[in-house]
Parts: sequence; C-alpha cells; structure tokens
Amino acid sequence: MSGPMALEPGGAEQDTLALRLARPDTTLALRLPRRTAHRAAVDDLAAELADRIGPAVHPYEVAALLESEGLTAAVVQERYGHRDIFALASALFERVPRTFPEPVPTPDPWRPDHVRCLLRGLLFALPGLAYLLTAPLWHPAHRVTALIVAALASWAWGQALGHRAHLRMATGRREAARTLLAGAPVGAAVATGCAAAVAQDGPMTLVAAAQSMYLASAGVLLVLGAEWLLLAALTPLVAGCAVLPWWEPGPVLRTGLPALALLATLAVTAYVLRVALAAPAGPDAPPPKRHRSLPYGLFGLAAGILVLLEGRRHPYAVIVLTVSMGPAEWLLYRFRGLSVAALRAAATPLAFLWRSAGVLGLCLFLYLLPLLPAALLTGSDPRVLLPLAAALWTALLLQAFGTAWPPAVICLLAAAVALLDLPALPLIHGAAALCLTACALWTLSRPAPHV
Repeated sequence: MSGPMALEPGGAEQDTLALRLARPDTTLALRLPRRTAHRAAVDDLAAELADRIGPAVHPYEVAALLESEGLTAAVVQERYGHRDIFALASALFERVPRTFPEPVPTPDPWRPDHVRCLLRGLLFALPGLAYLLTAPLWHPAHRVTALIVAALASWAWGQALGHRAHLRMATGRREAARTLLAGAPVGAAVATGCAAAVAQDGPMTLVAAAQSMYLASAGVLLVLGAEWLLLAALTPLVAGCAVLPWWEPGPVLRTGLPALALLATLAVTAYVLRVALAAPAGPDAPPPKRHRSLPYGLFGLAAGILVLLEGRRHPYAVIVLTVSMGPAEWLLYRFRGLSVAALRAAATPLAFLWRSAGVLGLCLFLYLLPLLPAALLTGSDPRVLLPLAAALWTALLLQAFGTAWPPAVICLLAAAVALLDLPALPLIHGAAALCLTACALWTLSRPAPHV
C-alpha cells in the first residue's frame, strides 16, 4: 500500500486521504473531519477577545478569561476543536500578539493640601513671638539654658508620641486621641523636670513649664488636624507683636498675652481631644510596640541639637528652618506623587532608578532654592544652613517611608560631632546630607516602597 500526501495547506487533500491499494486501478478514499470551521471559530474568538488576550503574559491567564466567559469543555471540543480549555488558551495566546497598554490615568493619591502645608509652616514659627513679647522681662540671653533643655526634651518626646499616635490613627481616631491624652502630659512633665534640673530659679522653671505645655498641646492639635484652631489660639501673640513697632504694651500685656495664648491652646486641645474621644471605637487591635517610635524620638533630639547649634551662631537661621518646614512637608507629598508617576512610566528597574534620582534631586533643589536668599537676608552662612536643611528634609523623607533608624543614627552622630567641634559645622552637615541622600537613593529607588 502506498500513496502520496501533499503538505501544502489549504488543498482538498486536507479533507480527503487517498490510499492506492495493491490491486491495479483501485483507490480507497477516506473523508477526514473538516477543520476549517474549527479554525475559523478560533480566529473569530481571538479577534473578539484580542484586547483582553494581548496583555496576558501566560496562556493560563487566557484560560482564566475563557472560564470567566462561560466556555465549557463540551463547547471547546465541539465548536473550537480543542481537547480542553488550556489547549484553546494556548492557541489563542499564540494567535494574538502581545500588547501592554498604558494604565488608565488616575488622580494623584499624594496630592498635597497647599494651604494646610503653608499653615503648618507658619504655626511652627508663630510661638516664637512669645519670646519676642516677654524678652524685656526676663533677659533670655542669660537664662536660656533651661528653655533649650526643655525644648530638646519636648521635641524628642513629641516626635516619638506623634509617630505612635499616627500608628494608632490607622485603627481609629479615638485610639489616637487616647494615645495623645496619655502621652502629652507625660511629655510636658518630663520636659519641665529636665528644665528644673538646670534652671537657676523658680520663675525660669515656670516659663519652661509653660513652653512645655504649649509644645505638648500643639503636637496634639497638629496630629489631629486642628491647625486652624491652633492658629486662632495664637491670635493674642500675633496681635501683641503687631503693635510693638508703634506702641509699648507694658509688662502686664507682655506677660498676659502669651499666658492668654497658652490658656487658649490648652482649651482648644481639651475640646479637640473630647471630640476625638467621642468618635466610634475602631477595630480591636493590639497597640504597636513602643520601641517602634524610639528612632523618631532620637531623630527629634538630634535635629533639635543641630538646629540650636546653628541658632547660637545665627538666631534667624532657626526661624528660616522653622518656616521652611511647611514647604518641606509639601515637597514630601510631591515626592511621593512624582515617584508613583515615575513607577508607572518606567519599564525597567534601571529606568526607575534614574527617574527616582531625578525626582529626589528636583525636590531637594526646590526645597533649598528659596533658603539661599533667606540665609543671605538673615545673615546666616549658606554653607551651613543649606546642608543642614538638606539633611533634615532627606531624613524626614526616609521617615515618611518607614525607614527610621538610618536617619536617627546619622543625625545623632552628626549632632555628637557638632557638639565637639563647632567650627566644622559645614563639613558635618554636608557629610550628614550626603549619607542621608545616598540612603534615600538606595531605599527609594526600588519599586517596593512606592507600591
């Protein structure tokens, strides 16, 4: 038995198999099942589902799509001529070319609140008006040590407490308020105790206590988002300082206006806490470990030391850095938004690395650009102020992504070296800024932290 079989597609031989028998002039023709209809059905299905098959990276994704379309095993065999849904999925995966469309544009999840960021920067600086009002009464230049010690303790405690309260905010506003209610008075007491240990007399201890109570209350209001109420509480200070160029308020008003602002702040804090405590309870969840907030407190201590050391040489530099915290917070939001956009636009890890470096450099440039003329106008040394500002902003950026120990350790080392060698502040601040920038590039140039 012998017979030729043509291999060209599309001929009639695909439907009929001709066998030539041994007897002369005898041929047996066998009709094969037609596959043209099955092939056409598969082509039609591929064309119908092409927009959803194209982005698939494996035939199993196509199989899941076919199952979601309701194709049964009987339909796959009878209509499309494949033994099962996986064979059909493989055929469709081979027919449709790979396409990876751009994701649909979505609103920026990290769009900052411009007014709120500017307001917070203003609120960081406004309490300094109290020192301006009361300075003629107690000669702060000779008795400022207690206030510095109390401020450092308050900053360290406030950073740690704020972090812990934000962690509790994930459970509920009520839980965050309970954390603040328990921690803020303790922080004020600790700061007052530290001031009392170095104060020369009782009145200075009272001033340090007032400062500590204000910082604790302001921290509560900022965590709970009551910036406008805090601004309203500080209006006596603003009003008192506004008239100083034209009118001498006298000792009573110089003392009474800061006291009134403190009482207003305490009253507003009590009101906000009461409202927050009345909120519905969140899901039952164990409180976070206390040691998780430790690096944030250590960073607050180190940052306070670095800023105050610069303030000893150029007092107005502290005001510049304090006011800049509002734009710094705005740029933290912009960095996250720009990083998400870079992640969507990058196709390879290397491309995302370069985009991340560009976003980091852009945000640092935008933050430092207005500080240069501000340093020159206030008589500060830009070689000291700009690296310090860069180090602080980069440390805050790392903390925003949950990387707390590296900025805390780097800033603590910088503060310790600065205490030993004040003339080397430009080098110390520059080294800290470089180390923190390298750490930020290493940590944030990977996609995982931005997902």
